[in-house]
Amino acid sequence: MSDLTVTLIQANLHWENIPANLAMFDEKIDAIKEKTEVIVLPEMFSTGFSMQPEKLAESMDGSAVQWMKKKAKEKNVIITGSLIIEEGGAYYNRLIWMLPNGQYGIYNKRHCFGFAGEDDHYTAGDKRLIAQVKGWKINLNICYDLRFPVWARNTIQDNGAPEYDVLINVANWPERRSTPWRALLQARAIENQCYVIGVNRVGNDGNDIYHSGDSSIIDPVGEIIYHKAHSEDVFTHTFSRAHLDEMRAKFPFMKDADKFMIL
Repeated sequence: MSDLTVTLIQANLHWENIPANLAMFDEKIDAIKEKTEVIVLPEMFSTGFSMQPEKLAESMDGSAVQWMKKKAKEKNVIITGSLIIEEGGAYYNRLIWMLPNGQYGIYNKRHCFGFAGEDDHYTAGDKRLIAQVKGWKINLNICYDLRFPVWARNTIQDNGAPEYDVLINVANWPERRSTPWRALLQARAIENQCYVIGVNRVGNDGNDIYHSGDSSIIDPVGEIIYHKAHSEDVFTHTFSRAHLDEMRAKFPFMKDADKFMIL
């Protein structure tokens, strides 16, 4: 399988302002010069981490999803990030994996952040989404999911291959808890023998909570490939399939992992 090129966008979001955020990401994506195959945006990229879904939620036909569809086609890339979606009378913090042809996958955040009251406003998901591109399998998580290793646990399939190769976590993770963010990104990479991509926002949100970003790329043995704090950034990296396969062959510890079932 060939290598995979991914672009991370660490941005200062406009609080609860969907048109302003879409215009801002339009500009940042248009400015990308490198050839890329996947663009990763932060959690709730169109609004910031708001507890007002009644005011801000869109349907799957809303402006933010339509923007993702248009931009993915225009740039011939996959675009992913989460936003506030209303469906069937419930509100979801929903990650969308938008393909250039307009097809998409969805992942509803499993672990709602009770400390901020997210569980009072949003319905938790119960299914993982593992997307595929160029033979790479990509597990998609949102922010607080990072604290729960069982949900992200990689397993060996019947064909002998791990369930996924890359873990992506999109976030609005405050600076005051940046130490756990950085440590857990590395832990997920090491224990799951995969690449990890963490894409966070920067700046103050509407509740005056500061976000330092600390967006990162970690390799399968926990080495930090990329880390950026306190400022906006657009970073493109090509992931080496050969390096991933070499690390898994050299240290084949996943075959000794405990068997379990998520209920």
